[in-house]
Amino acid sequence: MTPEELLAPDARRPLITLLASHWVSMLGVALATTAGFSWLFVLPLHLHGSRVDNPYIGILIFLIIPAILFLGLALIPAGIFLARRRIGRGLTAVVDSRVAWRRIGLFLGLITFVNVVIGSQATYRAVQHMETEQFCGQTCHVMKPEFTAWQHAPHSRVECVECHVAPGASGWLASKMSGTRQLTAVVLNNFPRPIQSAMESNRLVSSLETCERCHARTGETGTGVKVISSFKEDEKNTRSETVLTMHTGGPRGGIHGAHMGPGIQMRYAAADAKRQTIPWVEYRDAKGAVKTFAAPGNASSLASLPRYEMQCVDCHNRPAHSFEAPDRAVDAALRAGELPVSLPFMKKTAVQLLTAGYATEDAAAKEIPSKLARFYQSSYPDVYSRQAPEIAAAGRTLLAIYNRNVFPDLKVTWGTYPNNLGHTDAPGCFRCHEDTKQIANDCNLCHQMVAVDEPSPEVLKTLGIAP
Repeated sequence: MTPEELLAPDARRPLITLLASHWVSMLGVALATTAGFSWLFVLPLHLHGSRVDNPYIGILIFLIIPAILFLGLALIPAGIFLARRRIGRGLTAVVDSRVAWRRIGLFLGLITFVNVVIGSQATYRAVQHMETEQFCGQTCHVMKPEFTAWQHAPHSRVECVECHVAPGASGWLASKMSGTRQLTAVVLNNFPRPIQSAMESNRLVSSLETCERCHARTGETGTGVKVISSFKEDEKNTRSETVLTMHTGGPRGGIHGAHMGPGIQMRYAAADAKRQTIPWVEYRDAKGAVKTFAAPGNASSLASLPRYEMQCVDCHNRPAHSFEAPDRAVDAALRAGELPVSLPFMKKTAVQLLTAGYATEDAAAKEIPSKLARFYQSSYPDVYSRQAPEIAAAGRTLLAIYNRNVFPDLKVTWGTYPNNLGHTDAPGCFRCHEDTKQIANDCNLCHQMVAVDEPSPEVLKTLGIAP
């Protein structure tokens, strides 16, 4: 076949000769084939059962693989066009049809073999890595606060996907779409700072599909004892204990029974995205009787607010990503011996240093330890001369507390993510249980205060609990 015949508008002329005549079109075939094989390896990993995988695999499935596929499909006609032009100019010899078919066959065979070997191993390993907490929390910088908090939470052995991806095809699709949107926001650098919680952005997965896979609401917890150790901001860091008996209960009573017992349904309206202001509550008991509690105000404005059905995460909203309050973090460190109680005004000074403003993490790393050392050098030089190593270690402990709770570049600071469990550091229970809505807020409904800020409560001696 002559060059003139190849360039003639003859529909019967085989394009295979042009396809095999330029490296660009061959590269397009290779990329399109690779993308196709990648789909064959990746998709079955997500369609094999009711449980889905990491939402960040949407990066691979919805962005990288399609990009490779479309690039390959675009290169094929581009290569054919370049081949026609080179042949027309006499720059390239015409490839015979049989040679072209042989070349394409060998090329596709080689690409197929390479894809099977590499795809079955590298792609599978890549997907496995993208299902890990390290990928979710460390590869994506914006998730650093949540990843850091998760490492110190009771659910640190639970994988991200167990709570953040709903079972079934709909949950899988929703997670991929959400992951793709989040990736786009990160690439364009227009993601919110601080990033929104799942509750704030309405990306909650039902507790029936997450929490209650392990924590059945039919379980009976009964009454427990809670001991809260705290230290005063005096020179001696005086320790005291608060002892509570918590009526956690279960399906037949207690805190859980009153809110999540059999047949009980609760709905509420929130006036803000974080759901910290709740002016309307509807309570339906097991017999179907309905009571409505509303804060004084315009009824029409209440009707326009979004309404939600109460579930576990309305109270347990930070089960795996709980951030500390500065004074409680210092109390915990003093109780654990990570901060020496023997240092004068340790509690007061530590809280002041933690809550001071620092522009960057590097600034905090320099100022927190150095300011702590200077305080004891100037105010207690004798103490500093005796306990310099302990003071240096205390500075490192304070910096560690700061680094797991405050992230200046992402605008995450103390109190950015309120914890609704209880009512000490955030409104918590009192979002609903307040006088204006006429909902009971008697302390003894949820707990009995056996001892309050006592140096050595007798009840702990009776129970054999060492403070």
